[in-house]
Amino acid sequence: MANLSAYAARHFLWRVEGKVATITLNRPERKNPLTFESYAELRDLFRALRLDTDIKVVVVAGAGGNFCSGGDVHEIIGPLTKMDMAGLLAFTRMTGDLVKAMRACPQPIVAAVDGVCAGAGAIVAMVSDLRLGTARSKTAFLFTRVGLAGCDMGACTILPRIIGQGHASDLLYTGRSMNGDEALAWGFFNRLCEPDAVLAEAQALAKELADGPTFAHGMTKTMLHQEWAMGVDEAIEAEAQAQAICMQTADFRRAFEAFAARQKPVFEGN
Repeated sequence: MANLSAYAARHFLWRVEGKVATITLNRPERKNPLTFESYAELRDLFRALRLDTDIKVVVVAGAGGNFCSGGDVHEIIGPLTKMDMAGLLAFTRMTGDLVKAMRACPQPIVAAVDGVCAGAGAIVAMVSDLRLGTARSKTAFLFTRVGLAGCDMGACTILPRIIGQGHASDLLYTGRSMNGDEALAWGFFNRLCEPDAVLAEAQALAKELADGPTFAHGMTKTMLHQEWAMGVDEAIEAEAQAQAICMQTADFRRAFEAFAARQKPVFEGN
């Protein structure tokens, strides 16, 4: 199995503490934009996380008071205007592959969002399983503001499922910023934190999840994703099978034995 605790990231910061890994986008002077290289490295890292049995939860954050300003104007947007269709499609498929990799990795992903969260940055937050934000954060799916469609990297299918079709249409057509209070009210953020505490609270939540039944958490993430394409009867049957598998785990027995002994269960993820 892959062991990523000693992974040497090239285009962002990577830190593993216990069972929690933290990715920090680290170009604060530019509000942490993505480049061709950082897109590809993030995609490859999330793919590799599928094989890492030690890391149980991933936190994604940005340095310097901002989350991510999206694709770098000079290093991505400019070159895209000069590419042929084959090159453009290769790029848009690569960015979509990052979304697929984040959804396919079994570890829950917690986004710690402060300041600017725009374009592809908003997508990374959207694709995370849980999002902690701040009142001063500004989340914008600003693709229309650069002459593109709002349907980027799965936004038109994922965002409406989080905040509803009407709210998603508002953001995807206008490209306007959604402030933290609005994001909380619409369900995009799970909760708001103070700016100097948002990363610590995200990491505390991640540790809480990592100390839980992590095999079962992975099953929950899989079913949340797969059931988008299922009818109710299919979903009920799929969940019956998933839960039966979880009932064979040692964590399920540990929970019963702890309950019987009036103790708190200690989960080991198997």
